[in-house]
Amino acid sequence: MIAYNFLNVFLGKQKTIYAIQSRKPINIILSPVSNNSRVPAVESSSILARGRGRSAVALKAQALKEPITIGGNAKKIVLKHVIMKLCIHCCLLSFVFMMFFITPAQSTTCSGRFVNPITDICWSCLFPISIGPVNISRSGREDTHNPTQIPCICPRNGIPTPGVPVGFWEPSRLVDVTRTPFCMVNLGGLQLSKSTVGYGVHGQKGTGTTKSSFYQVHWYVYPVIYWLELLVDFLCLEHQSFDVAYITELDPLWNADELSFILNPEAVLFGNPLAQAACSADCAAASSGFPNDALFWCGGCQGSLYPFTGNSTAHIGGVQASLLLTQRMMAKLHRDLLLWGTSGSHALCQKYPMPVIKKTQYKTQMTYPRPTTRGPMACNPLGRTEVIWGMGREFPYKGEDFGYLIWRKRNCCVL
Repeated sequence: MIAYNFLNVFLGKQKTIYAIQSRKPINIILSPVSNNSRVPAVESSSILARGRGRSAVALKAQALKEPITIGGNAKKIVLKHVIMKLCIHCCLLSFVFMMFFITPAQSTTCSGRFVNPITDICWSCLFPISIGPVNISRSGREDTHNPTQIPCICPRNGIPTPGVPVGFWEPSRLVDVTRTPFCMVNLGGLQLSKSTVGYGVHGQKGTGTTKSSFYQVHWYVYPVIYWLELLVDFLCLEHQSFDVAYITELDPLWNADELSFILNPEAVLFGNPLAQAACSADCAAASSGFPNDALFWCGGCQGSLYPFTGNSTAHIGGVQASLLLTQRMMAKLHRDLLLWGTSGSHALCQKYPMPVIKKTQYKTQMTYPRPTTRGPMACNPLGRTEVIWGMGREFPYKGEDFGYLIWRKRNCCVL
């Protein structure tokens, strides 16, 4: 209403000035009339007579003081135009109010839960632990090859010092895979910002039966063993604090397959049926043990690791798509040199740069919506089929966003 009054007064003043300058009666300017109607111009001649030889400011002031009468059919026409103008202004103000003050319905779907380090983490995935060639405890979990040379020699304060090689699996990172931008799933469903830009979707693509999807991913630093001091004075642990290390909402390469070509130009070599058919062998290897590191472009049973974006062109289910995007995120961070190698004989003394992901270095464990804390498939190598353990872990409303704990293989030389 305030905006309407302001515009009405403003337009009225402009028309009054135009009437004085053009030597026309004011009531003709203010109200358009038909050919059959007559509008008396009361005192318009007096205004014109007194306006000769005076300034524009004086003319304007004098015109605003003069009374204006409109009669007959002109009143109905003016009333119609006022009502029409009022309706237009009300519609515009309603639109502005909806754009700026009403939160979209999608932003209310953020759900999640804080990771309980006691009940939501499969601590048996810490095993097997190896000291040299000896495995202390396997607990039924798969393990990669460990360096067996004793002693291992690493520089300490510039002096080569002998030590003992140790291998174990370390819970080191958390991952959110969410449809809602800035929805922190592993932080209890915290909504950092309400935005519909880059909103995740999944649905049918085209007229075929293939479905596609898009998700945002968040990457956390989560050195839980160091926090809880489970292994005191263990030099191989990562001494860091909790941190939100990467969010894809701020990365323009995550939303566009074409822009991601800057980061992964080799994707053109694997976009053919022959290269994708080789991923079936990687799926079989991951389902029976560990994936094949030579097939670095494959995500096992989940699909292709290229391109490094949030678009999944073969969406089978939420668990499958979230696992694939978790692998893509790790491959992307390796390419950005934000993740380094921590397993094998090269990592005994320190981490080393690894621009191409080593898939056998990682395992994943679901933390949301239903944590996997028991059983032989509580923590799985990258690319292992989710058909066996993933049933019932995706459901409407509270079960459409996902959280994972990343287990990382660590080989180091204890001095």
